[in-house]
Order: sequence, then structure tokens, then C-alpha cells
Amino acid sequence: MSKTTITFSLNGEETTVEDYPMARFLDVLRTNVGLTGTKEGCGEGECGACSVYIDGVMVNSCLVPFVQVAGSDVQTIEGVTAKPQNLAVAEAFVKENGAQCGICTPGMVLAAVALLDEEEAPSRDRIREALGGNLCRCTGYMKILDAVEKAVAAGREAGA
Repeated sequence: MSKTTITFSLNGEETTVEDYPMARFLDVLRTNVGLTGTKEGCGEGECGACSVYIDGVMVNSCLVPFVQVAGSDVQTIEGVTAKPQNLAVAEAFVKENGAQCGICTPGMVLAAVALLDEEEAPSRDRIREALGGNLCRCTGYMKILDAVEKAVAAGREAGA
């Protein structure tokens, strides 16, 4: 099979990349484009570490064939945290020790941002539910939940 060239929007910039059509989009991002914020945890679509937004939907990039993103709008952790309101979520993970090894953190942050885009003040149970598709081996989840609650509180203070 020969390589193909496709164009898509990546973090707000038109990007053209050449690779094999069935290459995992995760690998294309990390190797061809050099965006290493998206992590590989399991390679099977179970852990959420490789999450990205494609056309506004959070997906596991390890399951997405490269050719599928042609013409799409892709947002990675690098693009999402470039926005100040979303950077606050990532910073809360650091301040609350919600990030240890860092493998799950990008996916957790993306899931938290998606939740906070939908709900201004989600409950702890709602946060737990929204992060349910992301697995962490290090933190025991409590610090991650604390981090999202801290981001919620910071958002309320900023809006007051």
C-alpha cells in the first residue's frame, strides 16, 4: 500500500501530512507532526490516554486510521491547553497532584474540558462519570477528581 497525503485542521492550522492510509492517527501525530502530548497507554482504545477531538468529538486516536481525518478539525492537548480557560484545567492537575506519570493526563484533561464546556458546575459524581473512559494506574483517581473540582471552583471565581 502506498502513502497518501491528506489535509486537515490541526489545532486551528491547516496541516498536510503524508503517511499510510491505515496508519494509526496517534502515531502520525507523534511521529510525523511531532505533537507528543497525546500519549499511548494501551493501544486498544480502552484507556483514553490518546484522546483527541475530531470534529468536536473526543476519540481514541489509536483506533483512528490516518485517512479518516481528511478534511477534519482536530484538536490535541497542545491546542486545547493553548486556550487560557482550558490551561487552568491542566494547571489544576499539577497543583492538586492529579498527574503522576503523565500518561493519562492529556486524556483526563480533554475529558474534563469537554465536561466543563457542557456544564459550568458539575457535581463530583458527574465528574467521575465524565472521566469514566480514562484509566489511570498511578493516582487512585481522588487527586484527579480534586483537580477537576479545583478547576470548576477557579472558573466560578473568574466568572464572579
